[in-house]
Amino acid sequence: MTPMLVTEPTQNPPGLQSSTAHFWALIPCAGTGARSGAEGPKQYQPLLGKPLVLHTLSAFAKVPKIGQIAVVVSPGDEFLASESATLLIAAQGGPTRAASVFNGLIFLLECGADPDDWVLVHDAARCLITPEQITALITACEADAVGGLLAHKLPDTLKSEVGGRVAGTLDRHDKWLAQTPQMFRIGPLIAALQQAGDLVTDESSAMEAMGLHPLLVAGSAQNFKVTYPEDFALAEAVLLARQKGQHA
Repeated sequence: MTPMLVTEPTQNPPGLQSSTAHFWALIPCAGTGARSGAEGPKQYQPLLGKPLVLHTLSAFAKVPKIGQIAVVVSPGDEFLASESATLLIAAQGGPTRAASVFNGLIFLLECGADPDDWVLVHDAARCLITPEQITALITACEADAVGGLLAHKLPDTLKSEVGGRVAGTLDRHDKWLAQTPQMFRIGPLIAALQQAGDLVTDESSAMEAMGLHPLLVAGSAQNFKVTYPEDFALAEAVLLARQKGQHA
């Protein structure tokens, strides 16, 4: 990651009100989606007649507290150029998700964000996120000292493995599946990512490495990340069911 001088992260006192802080959405959208089996980036594959990522962006656009949405794409990627009237587009995607997020956070500061503002980082391929889930995360975290993330309580029996065989059954009572959005203040998140480096796979991990304990906010099993070929059909089925429910 590009070195940058930042102040040490500080925890806000519990109960701090965020009335003066703004809320930004940051969508890393520079991945290739190699496991999806799609021709081209999975985030641009069609779902119900429009690119997958536009379903994602639509949910954030419907949340009144989100002041601006920024998308981090690969250099030279102009797929979302027609959306530039409503989106901030940073053609600064890096070789890893962490690098793309880090570059996107710096971009937000350049666009006028304050280090004390909140940012909600969300995977472009989690196209089933709803405005209600985003709002629930904001409501739960905006007065929190650290921030937090949507997550889903692990429902299945969890096994450990050695050589392709079960080595043990793990206690699942305190296990959660991390989802996005993940919501933290911009300045502390920049510092955390700068310290953690490119190996972390989500923002919460970077904050945890700083000794902080993000808040877990109940998400939904439907807020999964489209990753494998069969996920496209499942996501499309969920979207279709929602459309039918709205018109019932």
